[in-house]
Parts: sequence; structure tokens; C-alpha cells
Amino acid sequence: MKALPVEPSNVPVAIGSRIRAARQARRMTIEQVAASTGLTKGFLSRVERDLTSPSVASLVTLCQVLAIAIGDLFLLPETVLTRLPEAPRINLGGEGISEVLLTARSERRLQLIRAVVEPHGRGEDELYSVDCEVEVLHVVSGRFVLIFSNDRYELGAGDTLTFPGREPHTWANPGDEEAVVLWTLVAAASGGRQFSNP
Repeated sequence: MKALPVEPSNVPVAIGSRIRAARQARRMTIEQVAASTGLTKGFLSRVERDLTSPSVASLVTLCQVLAIAIGDLFLLPETVLTRLPEAPRINLGGEGISEVLLTARSERRLQLIRAVVEPHGRGEDELYSVDCEVEVLHVVSGRFVLIFSNDRYELGAGDTLTFPGREPHTWANPGDEEAVVLWTLVAAASGGRQFSNP
């Protein structure tokens, strides 16, 4: 997380959208916040649109009503940019596949994996599962087959399949052209199949 600037600045910090998001998360209307804080609806509307800055006293009252810490309004979001050529390689198994992790390694709520599968590349012979709540497979290009114990899905470019993450499966590229797919793992749990560097 980036530190806030130490030197004073005349540039106002835009906090209105965060105040609005906090109000909406509590399912409160501007009218309800106005009644609870003693501030006017018009003033609150201008604050949420960053057209005016509240005084420290008004901000303290507003944060108390919205149950948020004042400091949270000024934190810069933690962002991680992954450029494809620099994405870390991973290996979840299979033949004829090259995989990279597109999300930050530290991100555990959701992981996005890009896989390029050679013609006739295939997953492990035995069905396997990934320790996560939900898996989403999106075919960017080519053809791809996802195989479950009692079902088989033949997918083409643009197709997306969502299924329980712990459901045993394997896969194959049945075509004569490479396939590019995106795997999204939602709510990945610790202690499951680990990413390994090739």
C-alpha cells in the first residue's frame, strides 16, 4: 500500500465516491444520513460528488453514522498490474499446456489463469479437482473439451462453463489448432492444489 504524501498539498482528496459506497452498503438514503447527522441533503449530495469538502467535525459525524473509519477514506487502493509477458508461470498438470497466473500471487479471493493448450494437449488421465468454491472456464480461442465423471462439454471460442470447484474433471484440446482458455478460481481455499513453477 502506498503511503500518503507527507508534504502538505492543496489538492483535495476525492473521498465522495467512498462515502457514497459506504452509505449504499448500509442501505441508507441521503435523507436517512441527513437525519442522523444533522447535515443537509444538499450538502451530503455535494460531498458525495466531491463538489465540496466536509469539515473535520462533519466528517467525524458522517463516518460514525456510516460505521467507517475516517482513515479508510484516504487509503489508496492496492493495485497490482500483471503484464502478460511478465506473468508468473504455473503448472497445474497436463500435457501440451503453458499456464500463467494473471492475478497477484497474494490474491486469494479470486485467481485468474491463462492457459495456451497445444493441439491435442490434454489434462491428467485421472480426474482431479482444485480446492476452490467455483471454477469458471472461458474459451478465448480454439476448441476445448471439459470432462467430468458423468458429463462432457465441447466448447468453442466465446463459450463459458461455470461449475463447483471441487468437482473432479479433466480436459483436452481436440483440435488441430492451439486453444487459449481462461480459468477463474473463486474463493480459493488454502491447503489445496498448489501452483508450482515449471
